[in-house]
Amino acid sequence: MQGVLSARVVLVMYGDYQDPRSADVYKLIAGIKRELSASFGEDYLCLIFRHFPQVQIHPHAQRAAEAAEAAAAQGQFWLMHDTLFAHQQQLENGYLVEYANDLGLNIPQFLKDLSKQVHIDRINEDIESGIQSGVTTAPALFINGIRYIGHWNATELMAATIAASH
Repeated sequence: MQGVLSARVVLVMYGDYQDPRSADVYKLIAGIKRELSASFGEDYLCLIFRHFPQVQIHPHAQRAAEAAEAAAAQGQFWLMHDTLFAHQQQLENGYLVEYANDLGLNIPQFLKDLSKQVHIDRINEDIESGIQSGVTTAPALFINGIRYIGHWNATELMAATIAASH
C-alpha cells in the first residue's frame, strides 16, 4: 500500500508481473498518483496492489509475486514491484535473485522464503479477493470500491479518480 486508507481516493489494482497490460496500467496509475499528490497532497490517493498472477498464460508470474512478497518481508516491496514490472521478460529464478541482490536484500532469507513458499497464502488471499470481486483477468482496477471499466488512458483514469473523490 502506498498512502493511507483514509485517503479521499483508494485505488486497488489487481496485477500480474508478467502481463504487459498490468505494467502499462501501473505506469499510468503511478503518473496519476504523482500528479494528484502534487496538486492535492500526499493523502489524496492510496494505491493498493493485489497479486493476480495468471499462471496459465504467464508461467513466471506466481514466482515473481512470491519474490515481491519476500522483498516486502524485508521492507522493499515497492522497489521489487517496480523492478519486476520493468524487467517482465526476465522473471526466471536467477533474475529474481539478482534483483533481490541489487536491492540489498538478505539473500539467504530471500531464497529461504522462495524455496519454502512462505508468502503463498498472502498471494492466494489476493487472488481469492479478486475472484470474489469479479476479477477474471489482470489488470483490474477498483476506485473507491467500484470497478473501473473505462479506457486505460491517463485522461479517463484521471477523470474517474477525481470524480470518485467527490
